[in-house]
Amino acid sequence: MSETTQDGGVAVTAPPSPDESMTAAQLADKYGLSVSGARPSLVDYVRRLWGRRHFILAFSQAKLTAQYSQAKLGQLWQVVTPLLNAAVYFFIFGVILEADRGMSREVYIPFLVTGVFVFTFTQSSVMAGVRAISGNLGLVRALHFPRASLPVSFALQQLQQLLFSMLVLFAVTAGFGSYPDLSWLLIVPVLLLQFLFNTGLALIMARAGAKTPDLAQLMPFVMRTWMYASGVMFSIPIMLQDKPAWMADVLQWNPAAIYMDLMRFALIDGYGSKNLPDHVWAAAAGWAVLFMVGGFVYFWKAEERYGRG
Repeated sequence: MSETTQDGGVAVTAPPSPDESMTAAQLADKYGLSVSGARPSLVDYVRRLWGRRHFILAFSQAKLTAQYSQAKLGQLWQVVTPLLNAAVYFFIFGVILEADRGMSREVYIPFLVTGVFVFTFTQSSVMAGVRAISGNLGLVRALHFPRASLPVSFALQQLQQLLFSMLVLFAVTAGFGSYPDLSWLLIVPVLLLQFLFNTGLALIMARAGAKTPDLAQLMPFVMRTWMYASGVMFSIPIMLQDKPAWMADVLQWNPAAIYMDLMRFALIDGYGSKNLPDHVWAAAAGWAVLFMVGGFVYFWKAEERYGRG
């Protein structure tokens, strides 16, 4: 295009760009642009998370190594801490309150130690999940990666810590007369199901903790209440035998109690199937799938908001 100026010259102007009449969305589509930090599809998100599997494993191992790096006993605290807790609970509940009613000492002490170790696995996963995003904002804001890598990595860290502690748990159960047999093979599916449940719970708590950091101060009280309601120190059916039946059913069907009872059934000779609720394996698998799938989707839906603000 051209036009005549006042002094008789000719000014040439550029023709209007065809992009001027297009919306921002149309321009982005035309030039293949995407929103920075936009949430990917669920399938693509799973693919990206799988691509970070080496980072997840390395990060969990690094966190596990650094956890007790300032302590003189180092990694031994992974075993000493739950054992000390078990000793305290045995003195209070086993000796003073006689919560071991209906069980011999050969059964009750492995029963108690197993409960403490298994519940600590869930408790630690939850507490780590609450701080997974809010406690690693520098990493979240500096690097682009699937944010689910963090809570998954922390749950994996707690699994590795439990596996290290299982050696002591095996020694305790064998020391009280429960020797290895075929039932110990059930430990593998029990740990797998509990790990899936814990990971889903960690993902849920990671999203909640990212939005409300004060949740980290509240969760110890919640976890302590859950522990007392899950039969860590006592047998739920025996302790509540004079209460309405629905109370024992509700407590026995909570996931923490189910995974503890399955582990006790696998390890302890005197802890038979009569102590387990009906369809216990279906319940264990159901809790694991429900929380893993639901927790993953719940976390993914807020992917683009982590580290903002």
